[in-house]
Amino acid sequence: MPGADELAKVYRLLGPGGLPFASAARGAFGGNRRTKVYGRLDCSIALRHVARGTYAKSRVFFADEATARSAGYRSCSHCMKRRGDPAADVQ
Repeated sequence: MPGADELAKVYRLLGPGGLPFASAARGAFGGNRRTKVYGRLDCSIALRHVARGTYAKSRVFFADEATARSAGYRSCSHCMKRRGDPAADVQ
């Protein structure tokens, strides 16, 4: 029978260079590989696309905002703007 360590969840995140890596920690931000936009996991726009099934294949995850930006993603103008992120104003 597998031990608790073998049953631990492994998450696939993108690193600074945009390359995937395995992580024991869940991503803090989600993004869209096609549009190169990242945002909060509870973003209503992203959740709407996920529910429609139009987004699942393009979905990526990041450990933090700095990693998302260094991978070439811009912040979501919907969910990140509410936080006062000046980069979210840039389209």
